[in-house]
Formats: sequence, structure tokens, C-alpha cells
Amino acid sequence: MADSVKVEIEGQTYEFPVMTGSEGEKAIDISDLRTRTGYITMDPAYMNTGATVSSVTFLDGEQGILRYRGIPIEQLAEQSSFTETAYLLIYGRLPTRQELVAFRLQVSRHSMIHEGLKELIDRFPPGAHPMAILSSAVCAMSAYYPELAKMDQTPEEVELSIVRLIAKITTIAAYAYKQSIGHPLLYPDNSLGYCANFLRMMFGVPCEPYVVDDDLVKALKVLMILHADHEQNCSTSTVRLVGSSRANLFAAVSAGILALWGPLHGGANQEVLEMLEEIQRDGGDVAKFVLKAKDPKDPFRLMGFGHRVYKNYDPRATIIKRTADTVLTKLGKQDEPLLKIAKELEEAARSDSYFVDRKLYPNVDFYSGIIYHAMGIPTTMFTVMFAIGRLPGWIAQWKEMLEQKAKIGRPRQIYVGPTKTDYVPIEARG
Repeated sequence: MADSVKVEIEGQTYEFPVMTGSEGEKAIDISDLRTRTGYITMDPAYMNTGATVSSVTFLDGEQGILRYRGIPIEQLAEQSSFTETAYLLIYGRLPTRQELVAFRLQVSRHSMIHEGLKELIDRFPPGAHPMAILSSAVCAMSAYYPELAKMDQTPEEVELSIVRLIAKITTIAAYAYKQSIGHPLLYPDNSLGYCANFLRMMFGVPCEPYVVDDDLVKALKVLMILHADHEQNCSTSTVRLVGSSRANLFAAVSAGILALWGPLHGGANQEVLEMLEEIQRDGGDVAKFVLKAKDPKDPFRLMGFGHRVYKNYDPRATIIKRTADTVLTKLGKQDEPLLKIAKELEEAARSDSYFVDRKLYPNVDFYSGIIYHAMGIPTTMFTVMFAIGRLPGWIAQWKEMLEQKAKIGRPRQIYVGPTKTDYVPIEARG
């Protein structure tokens, strides 16, 4: 195993150290490449660039492995709760029973939002996208809690900002939905668990009690755990980059929410559902759409297949597929046409050499939208659901970045514009 690599540039040889991660991943440390050689590396989309070292999440796309702090995602989805998984990600270990009870109590006691923040949400126009409301409200928390937005926070203040954000994001998200349909905000019920409380705020009304369905709570828990972190993806990298300027947690997470909003990132499950609905409206002929997907001249694309990192079956998709069956059966929707189309698409893709050779397997977005749809969550809220689930990972990465005393992020570029050009007065221009 090489401890270093040699690079020859313009006849001169330079040696750079090799780093090896705990799971055997290797990297060439080129942090002083430009200083020593005058060169930089070019890596569009950062596909081969490691921007940090991290102990939060391990992902092996070739083997289809995802672990939080070393624990397989399959075990956490089956045995853990969302708040326990959040604690694991943020603090680096599973909590004791006493620590978990204390953490849950803290979160529940901070679940209400400031009335001024509620009024801010009220000012959004009818039909405003919930992601616009969510990102704005999270950023606005910097104004409502200015003592938690300063640069030189104490450890206690950091902890309070973390708890407040985890506690309030579900209240903000639920109110964004309620506002969009003209319903009043249902305040949190601290006697309920995290996921149950969110479902009640989403679907309950002040004039009658809301009955919590344990199966739906479990399904939501699984979905949120599976989305909780995913290494250095677009939104997580955004949180770390913004945080590297020492922007406060609320500002950094607000930026992450906006990055997640993009259809190539968090908006993908909405596109999957819209694709399934398109196939259904056309008569449900899956074979026809598989052929369209294989035709390079046809604009149709199969959404929810393939992944930037996974070159194997997305381990989260396996769990979500089982959850979809459970939820739809519980709701009496096991014959849901969209689920039938989804399963036929998956079967076709997994047996067709076109998709197999290209490693286009179903990803986490393929079945999650079906579950949300069955639960009554509108498509405009799908990315919001993703954001709630991803929040612990964003916080964990931001916290780790602070503890590492990371330098402010500053990518380089290769300039390809015009060389020095003199200014031409406007009267002399053609």
C-alpha cells in the first residue's frame, strides 16, 4: 500500500501523501498542490474531490452500504427511533436511556414557534411553495433567537440552537401546509412522540381529536431515518460550506434546504410520482414507457432509477419498498394503481439488460413518494418531508465542521474569459 504518490509536472517530481479512511477508502492529499506547483486540479461537480474528513456517515456505492456512525441503516430503520438516530448522528454514539429521555424532553419543550414567526408565515401568499416558507422561517429563527446566531457561541448555546431547530422544524413544516390549504395552525402536543406529533399537526383539526395511527407513525419514522444523512451530497456540502464562514446554524440549514429544493436533489420523489401518474393516465402500459426510456430520441426519462453514488441497489430502497407494502395494505390501498405500475417498472428495469448494464436500480425516491401520497401528504410537501428527515445529518455535519475548526471554503477555477481589455467609453462603442 503506497504511503505517497509522485506527480511529475514540467519535468519536476512532487510527492503527495496518501490518506486512508477507516473503511479503506484512499485519497491523495493535494492540499498544498497549488502552493508547491502553481497548478490546481479540475473536477467539475467534485465527483473525485474530498472536501473534508468525517466520522458521521459511511457510504459504499459499489456495495450498496450505508451506515450512520458505523451502524447499518437496516438496523436503525428496524430498531431505532428518529430522535435516537438524530442523537446518534449529532453526538456520535447511541444515547443511554436517561440521555434519550432527556433529549426527547428537550425537543418536546421547544416545539412551539414564536408567535412573530407564525405571523411571518401568515404573510406568505396563498399557494406559496412550502419549501420557500420552510427555508425562510428557518433563516428567520436567527432574528428571533439572536443570542444563538452570534459567531462566538458557547457549547451550551450551540446545544440550544440544535434542540430548537429539531423541535421547531416540524411545527414550521406543518404550518406551511396548513397555511397553504387555509387551515389554522394546530399547536404541538408534547405528550406525543416526534413523528406522531407531526402527523397530528399536519392532519388534525382544532374541532375534534386526532387518532394517531401507530403503523403510519412507524412508516414515517422509517422514511425519516433513511433520509437522515447521506455523506457529502449537494445540500450537506452546502450546509458545511455556508457554515465554514461561521454563519449560524439556522442560516446554514436554511441554505441546505434551498439546495435540497432542486429537482435533481430532494425534488426527485415528486418527479417519480408525477411520472407514475403520467403512465397511469396513458393507460398503464409499462412496457411502452420502458421502450420510451431506452430511446435516446425520446424526452421521457424513468425517474427514481440510478444514483450519483450507488452503482448497486440503493439499500434504502429495499426498506422503503417493504414499508410501502405495509402502509398501503393498512390503508386499504394495496391495489393502488401507482404502486402496481411502480412494481412493474422495477421488475422490467431489473430484468432488462439496458438498465442492468447501466446499473440503473431503483433509488430511495422511487417508493417514498408513493408512501407520502397514500398518507395524504401532497406532492408539494414531499421535499419538505425530505428536509425534516435530513435535518439531523445537516446538524451533525455542521457541528463536526465547527469542531474541526475548518477553514472557510473557497473553491478555485480556471478562468476562460477574455484577457485584459481596455474600457471603451460609451460614445465610442459601435
